[in-house]
Amino acid sequence: MQGFNKYYPPDYDPSHGSLNKYRGKHALGDRARKLDQGILITRFELPFNIWCGTCNNHIGMGVRYNAEKKKIGNYYSTPIYSFRCKCHLCDGWFEIETDPKNTQYVVTSGARRKDEDWDPEENGGFAIFDTESKGTAGDPLAALEKSTEAQNHAVKVQIPRLEELRQVSEQYNSDPYSHSLRVRKRFREEKKVEKEKNRVDEMLKGRYGLPSSLALLEDDDQSRREAHEAWQKGQREFQQRQNLKRPRTSSSSSAASGSRSSLDSLRARVLSSRGRPSGAFG
Repeated sequence: MQGFNKYYPPDYDPSHGSLNKYRGKHALGDRARKLDQGILITRFELPFNIWCGTCNNHIGMGVRYNAEKKKIGNYYSTPIYSFRCKCHLCDGWFEIETDPKNTQYVVTSGARRKDEDWDPEENGGFAIFDTESKGTAGDPLAALEKSTEAQNHAVKVQIPRLEELRQVSEQYNSDPYSHSLRVRKRFREEKKVEKEKNRVDEMLKGRYGLPSSLALLEDDDQSRREAHEAWQKGQREFQQRQNLKRPRTSSSSSAASGSRSSLDSLRARVLSSRGRPSGAFG
């Protein structure tokens, strides 16, 4: 008979209970071979780097072992477990326990933890000292002054700020529908104004042949003042250019008039030298 991927022998009777009980085995199999001693074989991963105390070899963090897990005590209501592992490089055993008080693991025997604390002074840095806690640890007056400053800060800053936040929260949470209605109304008004502004801008761009990607400035007092100043500056520059052109024009006109007068005088002298014309009488 076969069901649920398990083999049921022909002499199996449901009154015997489970198959493990019928065969005299534990559900965890070989992992529970020392369960009568309170030991369970489990997979344990090293939480930090260690040095084996037997072969003095380095074992890296993350190496996994089939450890003997055993409960050895309690810290309040939290159980304390020990993990006994056999080094894979030798036949030595080492044991690591949990430390619920400090929320970490502790090597108790057979190995030592690799010290990897960062020392800033040895690496070109500066040590950081908690001078505030050291100064107030043995000075009751300093501790009282610190607590008084904290109380004054709470009274002057924190409590008024909390009261302000509470009032704002009550204001917005009192009637959420009316607040939502007001916000949506304001949004529609702003959207209408923005749509009209875009329409006017597009009309101006089409009138003066400006590209559609050009962003126009806001029509306010500052923009009008800047535009008026730019126009006045352009007028002054145009007037200066015109003033520079006028003397040149007057000098050329005087030279032309002088050349015409000299030409007339030359024509008169030629006529006088030839005498009176042949068709004259007298």
